[in-house]
Amino acid sequence: MSGEEATAPPAPAEQAPPQEQQAAGGGDAAAAEPQYRALVLSGFGGYEKVKVQVRRGSPCPRPGEITVRVRACGLNFADLLARQGLYERLPPPPVSPGLECAGTVQAVGEGVTGRQVGDKVMVLARAGLWQEIVTVPANQTYLMPDGMSFEEAAALLVNYITAYMILFDFGNLRPNQSILIHMAAGGVGTAAIQLCKTVENITIFGTASASKHDALRESGVAHPIDYRTMDYVEEVRKISPKGVDVVLDPLGGSDTSKGFNLLKPMGKLITYGVANLLTGQKKNLMAMAKTWWNQFSINALHLLHLNKAVCGYHLGYMDEEVELISGVVDKLVGLYSQGKIKPKIDSVWPFEQVADAMRQMQEKKNIGKVILVPELPKEEPKKEEN
Repeated sequence: MSGEEATAPPAPAEQAPPQEQQAAGGGDAAAAEPQYRALVLSGFGGYEKVKVQVRRGSPCPRPGEITVRVRACGLNFADLLARQGLYERLPPPPVSPGLECAGTVQAVGEGVTGRQVGDKVMVLARAGLWQEIVTVPANQTYLMPDGMSFEEAAALLVNYITAYMILFDFGNLRPNQSILIHMAAGGVGTAAIQLCKTVENITIFGTASASKHDALRESGVAHPIDYRTMDYVEEVRKISPKGVDVVLDPLGGSDTSKGFNLLKPMGKLITYGVANLLTGQKKNLMAMAKTWWNQFSINALHLLHLNKAVCGYHLGYMDEEVELISGVVDKLVGLYSQGKIKPKIDSVWPFEQVADAMRQMQEKKNIGKVILVPELPKEEPKKEEN
């Protein structure tokens, strides 16, 4: 699974102990202590379950760790699933969600090399990054390239690592091939489209609601398909009767089977999420039952006869693959520096509007990445003309 559909990487960022948390007030003694804000999931359910809390104290890094002042956080499908209790990699509530963030190093623990106070970094973790200050293992951080904004940095890691690995490590995408990208206007979708354009003559089919088709065409999708009013299988077959070479499947359920049947001989289906589970604010048992009942299953002998491949991807279970993930990030940073990829930001929301940010993504209104920030930058006052 991806972060957009249901991912997360390494260990969780350090959480403040309960006794260091408070709702928002406090007396004079509390006011004298350093404070920082965090978004906290109090229990599973609707949007109202994630709220801002004020935490007291000043986190200090232990050996091998760094402390980061967070400037922007990424919102992923995994966070939406986690809020409903559908994401197995999240520690039990109360917990701060968040798989990725970007900020500035403000303290370095003993034994850390390659990081220093003032460095701008991107952070990847299993959870815990929706906070103003986080303390994480140094090897879960990556230096931001020159010219990258904090918002772009918070939109890079989960989506682009996922897109890169499913396209190239599993998909083995090569010139003159065709691909079907579901949820093409989302975070992983937009990342995959940009990465496809680094390969010569790739024909892209992309599913999204009709209102997003112009944006998809501009980004490089040759054939946008409105999944709400059309049968995407029929639409693909009209243009490419033999099907496609690669299918990226973040949906699960019956869509996995449809994707497999759309593959050409030697084609590859990469499944990396179960977005079909998410049908409303709260857990939907009927949707869960339907998705799992229709879940695709095939045996090795059947694959042998059909000359097709099925791959499963979940970034969250690569905790120990530090060198592998770092290698992918190095390649992505290189592509960014060359101007070949650039995270597309849909919208930026302050912590206090986290419910609106989640709604924007869950109702599939976004084109690109939804970003959370501890606070919106203050507009500089306009200078009066003489």
